[in-house]
Amino acid sequence: MLRWGLDWLMKAHPSPNTLYVLVGNTDVDDAYWGGDLNIPSFRPSYQINDTNPGTDAAAGASAAFSACASLYSNRSFGGPYSLPASLQNSSYAEKLLTHAQQLYTFAVNATGGQKNYQTSVPEIATSYGSSSYTDELTLAALLLSWATNSTSLYQQAEDYYNMFKLSGQNGVFNWDSKIPGLAVLFAQISQSDSSIGGNFSVWRDEAERYFDRIVNKQGPGYLTRDGLLYYDGDSDDASLNPALNAAMLLTRYAQIASTAAKKASYLNFAQSQVDYVLGKNSMHVPYIVGMHPNSPTNPHSAMATGGNDISELDTSPQNETYTLYGAVVGGPNKFDKFYNIRSDWPETEVALDYNAPLLTLAAMHVVNDTTDPFFTSLEIGAYGKVQPKGQPCDSAFPRACAGPQLSRGGKIAMAMMITIVGLFISSLLAWYLYELNATKVA
Repeated sequence: MLRWGLDWLMKAHPSPNTLYVLVGNTDVDDAYWGGDLNIPSFRPSYQINDTNPGTDAAAGASAAFSACASLYSNRSFGGPYSLPASLQNSSYAEKLLTHAQQLYTFAVNATGGQKNYQTSVPEIATSYGSSSYTDELTLAALLLSWATNSTSLYQQAEDYYNMFKLSGQNGVFNWDSKIPGLAVLFAQISQSDSSIGGNFSVWRDEAERYFDRIVNKQGPGYLTRDGLLYYDGDSDDASLNPALNAAMLLTRYAQIASTAAKKASYLNFAQSQVDYVLGKNSMHVPYIVGMHPNSPTNPHSAMATGGNDISELDTSPQNETYTLYGAVVGGPNKFDKFYNIRSDWPETEVALDYNAPLLTLAAMHVVNDTTDPFFTSLEIGAYGKVQPKGQPCDSAFPRACAGPQLSRGGKIAMAMMITIVGLFISSLLAWYLYELNATKVA
């Protein structure tokens, strides 16, 4: 599975200064609902290159190759961290490392300068525009330093972190913003091999400053009534993703926390987010398809649905043809309500980055815990008793944000009432002015 993705990414990088970043037309693709054998043609491909670069995309791909080169070289952080699975393959690791080095050089030294990739490929801007390339560039230097045991690259990563003023930030960790994960990686690398460089205590303090603000509810993220970590804006179109990402970071970092109390608080908070996703919420829903009878049954997936009528997503077919086992959906709204509507993509869409943090959390649970996951205790059918009616107020149903709407007859009646009341008030005012004038004349 891992090699399939890496081999695909290598095909997208056919030469040192060329990386394909988009295949297809977003307008055409978004208007299509159906299987993968009938996707409308033509499907243009878009690349970044030396004269039209994309620092974020090139650096992000470099970081992925570096991380996996270390994995296939059997290079781990050691210490309190368990050894990686035995995937050692020296020739494959070298191949990955070559791509990582080429892409990093491309990101740093492109003739066209350093810029976000949508500047060179504007077609991607509305779907996956990048807010900055600074976190990806720092990440690429850091992971390449670890893969090559390079003190100069580690120093370059630290220089980027300081030059781009990445410290002290408290925002969300997701596909676009990787800053919170950088301090964790800096700390892991410096505690694992101090000869590379860096001051472990400095990076430990930076990571814990971020985590403490989360667990102590002092940052921009807050807890919903049921306890889900929520960031206004970032969580609106996929509420579970920021929460699971934070839980993953907390769990990964906790092993090197400065005190036992901090380690416990980080792990407890992370577990609360995992439990929420696995059904410890007022909807009694584990937000993983096919896990439990209470799980979402209408994931926003054309492949799972088996239908092809984009104008009738919710009814064609009435029930999904296939069960997309293991898929994490977007999740409930900020009021912890989940509507289970197929066309409601903010709540029911599935995506690779939704599943990614849960894979780490599940693996660490298997290694470190014997407790049954929360969904095993759920009452079957409990969601059906509390499932909300109507439509949610979100990006898929903006009209629902206006509240209940009057019927045509109701609007006419309301207009008549307003007109009558207006005439009555106008009459009273006219009578009052007439009487006032008569009194002055007398």
